[in-house]
Amino acid sequence: MGVVGLGKMGLSHLSIFRAHPEVDLVAVCDSTGYVLDVLSKYTGLRTYKDLSAMLAAEQLDAVVIATPSHLHAPMVRTALEAGVHVFCEKPFTLDDADGQALTALARERGLVTQVGYHNRFVAAFAELKRLIDGGALGAVTHVVAEAYGPVVLAPKGGTWRSRRSSGGGCLYDYAAHPIDLVQWYLGMPTGVEGSRLNRIFSAETDDEVVSTLMYPGDVTAQVSVNWSDESQRKMSTKISVWGTTGRAVADRQEVQVYLRDTAAVPEGYRTGWNVHYTTDLTEQPWFYLRGEEYSAQADTFVGRVANRMTEGPNVFSSAAATDRILSMISADAQGAGGPRERATSTATVAPRRRRRLAFGRGRTA
Repeated sequence: MGVVGLGKMGLSHLSIFRAHPEVDLVAVCDSTGYVLDVLSKYTGLRTYKDLSAMLAAEQLDAVVIATPSHLHAPMVRTALEAGVHVFCEKPFTLDDADGQALTALARERGLVTQVGYHNRFVAAFAELKRLIDGGALGAVTHVVAEAYGPVVLAPKGGTWRSRRSSGGGCLYDYAAHPIDLVQWYLGMPTGVEGSRLNRIFSAETDDEVVSTLMYPGDVTAQVSVNWSDESQRKMSTKISVWGTTGRAVADRQEVQVYLRDTAAVPEGYRTGWNVHYTTDLTEQPWFYLRGEEYSAQADTFVGRVANRMTEGPNVFSSAAATDRILSMISADAQGAGGPRERATSTATVAPRRRRRLAFGRGRTA
């Protein structure tokens, strides 16, 4: 294997895949010479500044692509055309058409693909999926998908994440996670309404996303995401699901489930409230860095490559479907006037003067 892009996620993937007992990670690619020099000196990995050069020089089975989001599409295409299996960080692409084309190319070449929507490997979210599919909650009527975190907390110089053209903003970098979970649970919506992409601190992109996904039978999923939330220590993702026979709330720590006496109660549950913790639902990981879900997704990809399994979790077609929803939200928000500025001044807004009605006297005081 090789890793392309050595930022935060690239270095994480490098550590995880390099520790896997069935992987020989031999090469890395990045544009930063200092990072390459350090890795070459202390790990012995072969280093490259150009992906095509790495693919030409190395006999790779697979690559991890963890570059800034706007580089995903061209680099994934380069790898696929070289006949290499691809694990790509999320979001898959910033252009819905690119995602569809790359999905078709990978299918044509018979290559294994996966995108890093790691929340599908969090046991509490997976348990919620099992409960929905098994009918424990009855017919789903409404979903609320939330994610909050402290990414952009003040006006500041831009990075690739803070530029919409390179990172996609809060919509593609943050909201993609809960939206991908909703797509996993409910499938593709028939439309989106009421979308807003609000700017709080960023000059070039959105910091807050709100939208409503529409499904057949008047089923709705509301999305509320904000990466300028100082009250959060790190990213917090939560999915709440209401059904005709119950309700469930899941985050990465636990799934809380309320089942009515009319529910088809699955094994391990009872009517009323139930709590199952991720630690109880998860097997001990073979390697732990950032979270057991990262090791689980890496292990899944390795196993699929070893067995040439083109179908599986988070394949390109699934990620492209999430891209499509993100595109729908963006178009809906643009139709409503585009990204909106939020006041960032610390000045206190003067309260409006109240009007007191003097009933019976025909005047106000």
